[in-house]
Amino acid sequence: MGRNLSVAYRNPVKIVRGDMQYLYDDEGRRYLDAYNNVAHVGHCHPRVVAAGIEQMRLLNTNTRYLHDLILRYAECLTATLPDPLSVCYFVNSGSEANELALRLARAHTNARDMIVLEHAYHGNTTTLIDISPYKHDGPGGSGPPEWVHKAKMDDAVSVAEVV
Repeated sequence: MGRNLSVAYRNPVKIVRGDMQYLYDDEGRRYLDAYNNVAHVGHCHPRVVAAGIEQMRLLNTNTRYLHDLILRYAECLTATLPDPLSVCYFVNSGSEANELALRLARAHTNARDMIVLEHAYHGNTTTLIDISPYKHDGPGGSGPPEWVHKAKMDDAVSVAEVV
């Protein structure tokens, strides 16, 4: 692994399996996963796994080729959103979604400057590292470009005030 790999724990944890809300290490210890990127459905959710297998048996492509299923999904998704939100862009990753959001914002505003929250992480592409204090202010980082402006996170706001 590269020396720039960062982990969020003091003592290494070797995770070998996930099941719903839990992760398991190489010694069989179970951990509640409230931090990883799968908290919405869990690890290896049987219905999600079955749906993925069924779809891959039928077709596995990107949005270059239209299919009725993606159109129906877009219709169902936008039906849950307020009226002005009526267009879907399907992407492959969080980094790709953030890159597209930047491109759309810049095309709409004709501006380049970005405001980001301190400690934010947006992805691992060159542009997203440029706007991510977690990366550009971290070990090996060289600080933000002139067009990136950091907003301070207010530690005084309580969870009750946010909710």
